[in-house]
Amino acid sequence: MDWIWILLLAVIIYLAVAFIIRQRQIFSEHIVFYGPIMAIRTMRVAFFDWFTRFRTFFRVYASIGVAMVVIISVGMTLLLFLSLSYTFAVRPPPTGIYAPQNILLIPGLNEYVPSTLAVWLAFVLAIAIHEFGHGVLSRVENIRVKAMGALLLVLPIGFFVEPDEEELNEARGMKKIRMFGAGITNNIVFGSACFVIMILLMGPVVPVSGPIVGGIYQNYSADQAGLPAFSVIQAVNGVPVRTPAEVSGLLNETHPGDQLVLTVLHEDQVKDYTLNLSAWPEGSPERTSGFMGITYYDPALVLEAVGQSVSPAGFLRFLTVPFDIAGFANPLRVLALETQATQFYIAPFAGFWGIIHFLFWSGWINISVGVFNAIPMVPLDGGYILKEGVDRAFEKKGWLKYAPYLTTFVSVLMIMILCSLILLPYLFAAAPGF
Repeated sequence: MDWIWILLLAVIIYLAVAFIIRQRQIFSEHIVFYGPIMAIRTMRVAFFDWFTRFRTFFRVYASIGVAMVVIISVGMTLLLFLSLSYTFAVRPPPTGIYAPQNILLIPGLNEYVPSTLAVWLAFVLAIAIHEFGHGVLSRVENIRVKAMGALLLVLPIGFFVEPDEEELNEARGMKKIRMFGAGITNNIVFGSACFVIMILLMGPVVPVSGPIVGGIYQNYSADQAGLPAFSVIQAVNGVPVRTPAEVSGLLNETHPGDQLVLTVLHEDQVKDYTLNLSAWPEGSPERTSGFMGITYYDPALVLEAVGQSVSPAGFLRFLTVPFDIAGFANPLRVLALETQATQFYIAPFAGFWGIIHFLFWSGWINISVGVFNAIPMVPLDGGYILKEGVDRAFEKKGWLKYAPYLTTFVSVLMIMILCSLILLPYLFAAAPGF
């Protein structure tokens, strides 16, 4: 648990530095505090004016993005209602994806998001890209940008762009909606681009052939013999094999209870393992042969699956990869995790897998951040888009004074659903009869 002491030391150093800066008013024009959070800002934001040269392009880009955000917002609303209904029906325990720490997209704290350099870089980049979109569209829509900067709490936790509040309040309709939707649009577009580039880079990768042991069934022959996963079977009872089919052919001549010697290559070492073959599990096709209790890893099939993922449905499949971190349910885990499976691919250049992991997490985190921010709930961007849309629609009908009630109702409803999804598993666990 050395990381706890490292984190504690980092917190102490941060608090000491923040205390000194705050007490002595060091760099007071550029450093302000919001509670324990330190905001480092600059007023040199004139570079945003450069993008006004392409005002037409960015307005079209942002308008298309708004349409996409509205679709995502409606979809997320329906998904939240379905998730709440599913939670009442299944009554899951507060573990796995239902554990509260896994609701937060914080590397290391969320058990499905590892704390690696690639993940942290992708996390910080996603927030920067989001805020950059707001800054660009503010200037495109003639809203002055006063400042920009970073938010620190031991580590960088975010970036911000500060539009002129008066000019922002004076903006109406699509000008304002495009500005609020630009961050989400940037995240979705950039995340999708990362997935496309990742797929293209995987094109030249060459798979290694052979009977590769991918997974081990617990309490069966291979597990009992201590056979390691991600090893390559070289011989069965001294007979050389080159494919899983050849291994299966030799196994067909065995029976449960027979002994079998596997010669495998693992981490550059060749070793024999003696297996006492088991009977096949219940529910398997009727077979009289012995069962080793392994699954094979086929890198060629993984590359084929990656190549077939250039589609919205394919990208959605990528979003499920981190949740298959345990076991071998999703072969695409090699794109996201530092796994031994990478040794069964011939990469085109050094450092290849580090780039792939960065692209995967950049795609995953950007799309996740964009989708979450599209929820119609103030203070998320989706909530502000809803507010502006409702205000303008009610204004035309002369009902403007009622608009805040509808926006507040929808926001509170979304907050209640999100809180319920977190708290209900604990309530079900504490009161099974509830």
